[in-house]
Amino acid sequence: MRDFDFSVLIEWMPALLEGLGITVLYTIGGLALGMVIGLTVAVMALTRFSLLRIAARVYVDAIRGTPLLLQLFILYYAAPSVGFKLSAPAAGILGLGINAGAYLAEIFRAGIEAVPRPHVHAARSLGLSYRQTLMRVELPQAVALVLPPMAGEIINLVKSTSLLSTIAIGDLLRSGQIAVSVTFAPLEIYLMVGLLYLAVNLALSALVRRLEARTGGRARREAQRLMAEVGI
Repeated sequence: MRDFDFSVLIEWMPALLEGLGITVLYTIGGLALGMVIGLTVAVMALTRFSLLRIAARVYVDAIRGTPLLLQLFILYYAAPSVGFKLSAPAAGILGLGINAGAYLAEIFRAGIEAVPRPHVHAARSLGLSYRQTLMRVELPQAVALVLPPMAGEIINLVKSTSLLSTIAIGDLLRSGQIAVSVTFAPLEIYLMVGLLYLAVNLALSALVRRLEARTGGRARREAQRLMAEVGI
């Protein structure tokens, strides 16, 4: 049994931090795309047009019912056979965004439906249009409601970036694998990789908690103001 070799970590820490930076960048890109897709699909799922609701349901079921790894393989390895060729970075962000979008769509839909109906009726009685009610009343309150489950999805997204190594992207896990192949020190390297993933997820959780506190208060104040204006 050998001793824990800290010199390996000192030597390879720059490479691991570089991989961590790539992981964070792909997480941000995938989350941004996923939020756009998720919000669009959530609105489609709540519309009165049946075709849009069906399309939203098919998308959510198809993406949530298949592994992210398979989706990445289809985008990067299979899509070129039908003339849709993507670079590894494009396939990575697109795959993460499409996958996260399906889960975020359900989170957003549930959050919008959970907004108290009297708040919506109060906004409409003040003459706000459907779009204005959605943007000023429903979505701000929904954001406060969905932040906790969103935090879980963001953490899952960070961990899901580890699959990007399968399409030749040098993320944190890939950097760790390279380091292990050179140093033959899996304990030291993989332990540090795990600690770096944990540090990112703890920081994200703390950030979401702060956003939840600030956004929730603002949304409640706006709802109370609207209710007061109509005498409810």
